[in-house]
Amino acid sequence: MGMTDTDLLALATSLAARAGEAILAVRARGFETISKADNSPVTEADHAAERIIAAGLREAAPEIPVVAEEEIAAGRVPEQADCFWLVDPIDGTREFAAGREDFAVCIGLVRNGVPVLGVVGQPATGAIFGGLVGVGAWRRDANGQQAIAARRKPEAGIEVVASRHYANDSALAAYLAGFKIAGVKNMGSALKFTLLAQGQADLYPRFGRTMEWDTAAAQAVVEAAGGAVLNYATMQPLRYGKPGWENPHFICHGQGW
Repeated sequence: MGMTDTDLLALATSLAARAGEAILAVRARGFETISKADNSPVTEADHAAERIIAAGLREAAPEIPVVAEEEIAAGRVPEQADCFWLVDPIDGTREFAAGREDFAVCIGLVRNGVPVLGVVGQPATGAIFGGLVGVGAWRRDANGQQAIAARRKPEAGIEVVASRHYANDSALAAYLAGFKIAGVKNMGSALKFTLLAQGQADLYPRFGRTMEWDTAAAQAVVEAAGGAVLNYATMQPLRYGKPGWENPHFICHGQGW
């Protein structure tokens, strides 16, 4: 008897929580940050969290391959499959290394190119966001678990979230010129998606480079909450299993656009 998607979401949720605890333990005792071949940063916490997640997924569901950021960086690339996990043990390593709170643990499940479920954990606050596409999305924290939903576009103007590291992007400024904007918030990591999934923001355009493990879990949460993550060129939902795991530019928005 195989695991249901509800079982798999519960598995990912528990592993995200365990990984978050390991990340905070590393932060409490101190760590060094090193640069990978592509000049992106990595820490001991990234590796510790990824080991917990990858081992837990493989033990519970050995038939589902795991595509994990640091394993890929080390050259451990699984065979292509119709169903696979995408794992980013710390999305926002720069934020983590700088002592900020906007870093996330991301675990998403892709089936036939489409994200079907995902969790985005925020270790610094203890919150975890989960979603099962077609069923619903939720936020879990010290106060328990409650359903979340993306909101419809406010008449008074939209709230925009944008990357902290691409805040001065001219393409972003040109794109946003066509909208009535109430406010813009710059922050790191997949937590930008969770603001849309909770109905606290309306639009997240991304014209910088991202990888599939940066977005799969968050896309599942957003779609489960009623929002959308679209390929900017085609305005079709962002798909997965692409050569090199690299995403095109994309737009994430709430309901009713």
